[in-house]
Amino acid sequence: MRKVPFVGDEYYHIYNRGVDKRRIFEDSKDLNRFFQSINEFNSIEPIGSIFENSFNKKKDNEKLVEIICYCLNPNHFHFVLRQLVENGISEFMKRIGGYTWYFNNRHKRNGALFQGRFRSSHIGSNEYLLHVSAYVNLNNRFKGKPYPLSRSSWGEYLGEENEYMCNTGIVLGQFKNSKEYQKFASSSLKDILRRKEMVKDLET
Repeated sequence: MRKVPFVGDEYYHIYNRGVDKRRIFEDSKDLNRFFQSINEFNSIEPIGSIFENSFNKKKDNEKLVEIICYCLNPNHFHFVLRQLVENGISEFMKRIGGYTWYFNNRHKRNGALFQGRFRSSHIGSNEYLLHVSAYVNLNNRFKGKPYPLSRSSWGEYLGEENEYMCNTGIVLGQFKNSKEYQKFASSSLKDILRRKEMVKDLET
């Protein structure tokens, strides 16, 4: 059990990476499967497996969490989530953890895929929420172009996606339009990366 439990209607930065920093996606099929898991397992009503859920005609189940933004990288992932029901975040993460079985079965391996229990950080202020959204949305673009085998909600925030999984309104509603948010996010990311480099310099 976690030392500090998740609180309903609060926002959290959730993240984890592959054990020994290994890849969690070997190809686009893996990436798409994980993305599908995020979408389909976010349901109060258990769906069984993804295969079983393909026969479920009722697709408007109540959700465990509200996804604000996400980024899936070759060896780690980030989410910003709002808990909608008691234990919603823990249950959501437990369910998508079933991806390990899929990955091991497909790639003929055994053992843990992720580095222990996922990590979390409470987002205690609106300012922090805005900056974390920028960090997560652009997490696969630290070197300019998106990393291969990565996917983020950045396209949703810019209105470039046909399907929307995130509630972008909590963040975008604080800006005149998506272009203004784009400017803010790009500037915020530069500050974050600059601070990271300063910490590295102090440690060397």
